[in-house]
Order: sequence, then structure tokens, then C-alpha cells
Amino acid sequence: MANVARDFAKGQSRPVRPPSDGWGFVGRYGALLVLAALIIVMAVLQPDTFPTKSNLINVLNQSALTAIVSMGLTFPLIAGDFDLSVGYVGSCGGVIACQLMVASGFSIAEAFAVAVAFGGLVGVVNGLVVTKIGVNPLVATLGVGTLVVGINYAIAGGTPVALAHPLPFLNLTLGKLLGVPYPIYVMFAFALVLWTVLNRTVAGQSMQAVGGNPVAARLSGLHVDRVRVIAFVIAGACAAVAGVLLASTSGQAASDGADGYLLTAFAACFFGTAVLSNGQFHIVGTLVGVLTIGVGFNAIALIGLATYYQFLFQGGLLLVGVGVGTFARRHAHA
Repeated sequence: MANVARDFAKGQSRPVRPPSDGWGFVGRYGALLVLAALIIVMAVLQPDTFPTKSNLINVLNQSALTAIVSMGLTFPLIAGDFDLSVGYVGSCGGVIACQLMVASGFSIAEAFAVAVAFGGLVGVVNGLVVTKIGVNPLVATLGVGTLVVGINYAIAGGTPVALAHPLPFLNLTLGKLLGVPYPIYVMFAFALVLWTVLNRTVAGQSMQAVGGNPVAARLSGLHVDRVRVIAFVIAGACAAVAGVLLASTSGQAASDGADGYLLTAFAACFFGTAVLSNGQFHIVGTLVGVLTIGVGFNAIALIGLATYYQFLFQGGLLLVGVGVGTFARRHAHA
């Protein structure tokens, strides 16, 4: 069974033949070219501030939590699903962790574990609603996400949950090792682990197979529904991790603190399909997408543009990612 899944997934995760036109090049290198262009332009416009070590660390640190959410979201996308609940799960995860520490005397580790377990449980609910009841993933995850918002407000009443003695909690994200903030290490650790899961385990190969052709995957003996549920669980758990870490940046959890990660995560995932893959979702591409958004936001701040340019940039990146991915997949299998 494992060999069948692995062989099938390898066949499904690669184009039938390389595309013969310019879309093939764009589908593989377009995102990298955009990132390189941003870096070059900003290095010319802001030579004293942009191409510096401190600014690089700043960009990576600001991108770290977004990257964790985005890499988790990559798994349902690979399996052919969508998850619109990740932002709400992140917000609720932070609220749950802080509430447990404030009201129940939980340690940071215990509260963190409960929050991540909650994120995984939401993933299970998402997966079962999609696979067993047959609800469209967009509708299912939006509905479950709205329930999560209700739970969030029931716990916190819509007000921030603040720790009385937040210093140890703050150190989760404000602490540094060798001058590098902890979230950067966490981001790259997650990237390594999730890349390994996706590319070096039967579960990851099975997700690629299911996303490539669920009917053929089922006929080959894969438990398609189980694979899809696992993908949602990974997304939910990663969102909760990011939500707790976000709360630790200020020592308190806002009821809508992580809601904004949803659009950024989707923009990063879709833009990342134009990284060495001809329109396929993958961890490295998502990470490149997150860093591109981070560099873009950093550029907007350094130039002094208004905040709304961030939304214009992010929305444009999402449209470009979807467009390039669609054309690349169409031409790759033409």
C-alpha cells in the first residue's frame, strides 16, 4: 500500500511533460523573479536601510508567524481543498492559551499544548464536515470558522485577555539566540519538518496523490477521506501555533488578532505555485510567497506609503499567483 501511494503520488505531482512556451518558465521561476526584482529595486531606492542585516532579520521576523499559518494551509490546498478558518483558529488559539494561563493557572507549555490540540480538533471537524457530510470546503470551513469565532467571544467576551506577569510568555517571541529572534528559528524548523512530511512520508505523498486525482487515488487503495482530514488537522494546528506566538508578542490575546492571516496565507500559497513547480502547491513555494509579501510590506513601510498599499499589494499578489498557477497547470498538462 505504501509503495503504491508513493509511486502514484510521484506520478501525479509532476507535469506530464515540460511546457514548451513561456508559461513554463513563468510557472517555474515567475515568483523568484518578482522577489528578486523587489529586492533589487529596494536596494537601489533605499541603499542605507533596506540591504542591511538588521532589516533582513526584521523582514524574516515579521514573516515568521505568517509563514507558519501559510505552510499549514498548504496541506489542504495540496489535497484539493480550501480552509477559510485558519485565521479564526489562530485568534481563538491565542485567546484559549492566555485564558488558561490567567484563569486556570496553566503553565505556558500546558496552555500552548491545549491551544494546538484545539486547532487540530477544529481541523478534524473541518475534515469530517467536508468528507463525511459532503459540504463544499469553502462553505464548511467558513461555517466552522464562524463557530470558532463564537467560541472565541464566549471565552474572552470580545476583549483582550492579558497576562498579569507576561515576561516569560513574551520571551517566546521577543527572545533572541545569537542575535536572531526565536520566531525565525521556529519558522525554518516548521519549514523543514513540514517539507519532510510532505515529500518524505507516505502521508505527504498520499496528499499529493489525492490532490492530483482523488478518483485514481481511491482506486489505488488510498483512504482519501482520511488523507483530507489529516491535511485539515495540520492546517488547524499550525494556525493555533501562530496564534499563541502572536499573543506572546504583546503578552495578551485579542479576539481578532490572527484573523488577518487568512488573506496573507492564501496570497503566499498561490503565489508560491510559481516557484519551481509549474503551478503546484509546495512548502518551498509557500515560503517564498511569504517572504515576497514580507519584502513588499517592508518596502511599503520604508518608502513611506500609506497602509492601504499593503492590501493592494497583497491582493494583486494573490491574483497573480492564481493566474500564473492556472496557466502553468493548464500548459503543463496540455
